[in-house]
Amino acid sequence: MTDTKLAHELLSDMVRVRRMEEKCAELYSAAKIRGFLHLYVGEEAVAAGSLRALADDDAVVATYREHAHALLRGIPMTSIMAEMFGKQEGCSRGRGGSMHLFDVAKRFYGGNAIVAGGLPLAVGIALADAMLERKRVTACYFGDGAVAEGAFHESLNIAALWNLPVLFCCENNLYAMGTALERAQSQTDLTVKAASYRVPTMAVDGMDVEACHTAAQRGVHHVRDTGGPFFIEFRTYRFRAHSMFDPELYRDKREVERWRERDPIQSFTDQCLRDGTLSETDVREIEDSAAAEIEAAVAFAEAGTWEDVADLERDVLTPASIDMSEPTREPAR
Repeated sequence: MTDTKLAHELLSDMVRVRRMEEKCAELYSAAKIRGFLHLYVGEEAVAAGSLRALADDDAVVATYREHAHALLRGIPMTSIMAEMFGKQEGCSRGRGGSMHLFDVAKRFYGGNAIVAGGLPLAVGIALADAMLERKRVTACYFGDGAVAEGAFHESLNIAALWNLPVLFCCENNLYAMGTALERAQSQTDLTVKAASYRVPTMAVDGMDVEACHTAAQRGVHHVRDTGGPFFIEFRTYRFRAHSMFDPELYRDKREVERWRERDPIQSFTDQCLRDGTLSETDVREIEDSAAAEIEAAVAFAEAGTWEDVADLERDVLTPASIDMSEPTREPAR
């Protein structure tokens, strides 16, 4: 790694995500965060590497394991943490929680709790951009479990058929909840499935942040400049259970430990220190900055307010004063 600025950004992004997720686990145990909680620990290289390849006006659609994507897309950690606390200062007014982070201003469209639910949404956003002749990319993140869903096949088929600007980002962590990939898929090379729809594909080591960044740059270039969809299989691994409710009885602890030896943060830190791209002082400053950001985010969430009961029906029905016969503008967050 020779680009000091990029190295600093990539490591900072991964550390911010890791420390935030670790704090979320702690807060969940303290009953500050409730409901479902799906952590991204181990997969940080994918979000950190790929999201830096996108432009500000590109769109991002994610799954319920989306804290990293939301944070690195630019949603403030204060807003994310308040949302997970259920406070109305959160990015979804406290109504979505961990699985439904959302921010129109950042073109971040979920946080989608249904497996493969984000795929057709991404295709729809890309279709709108294509019809309006915008040079935008929609990056759609989903897990290997989504590949078994009909929405995956329908979405790739339509995107290829209509030449839509979608970057399909498959975060293959080898387990769809508790089902191992080889028990669910007869073809475990997921690029083969995408290629069957004549979508250009590539597979990349999802534990290598540089490789993820390079792959995403290639994919974005194809979508934006060559035209049509592109599929990347990020081969990664989550270090923690599927969710905080998961007893994790389906995989061997030795397997987890073997993958932990490839920790993307530690590997990249060691590499940057070896080649002199970053110093020990740089690494310390990154950790200190992340710690301060998390402290401020938790304080913000703690000080947040609950939504008034009188607002319970807000945004449930369209106000009668709006003329639905006229096209509406995109709502402000």
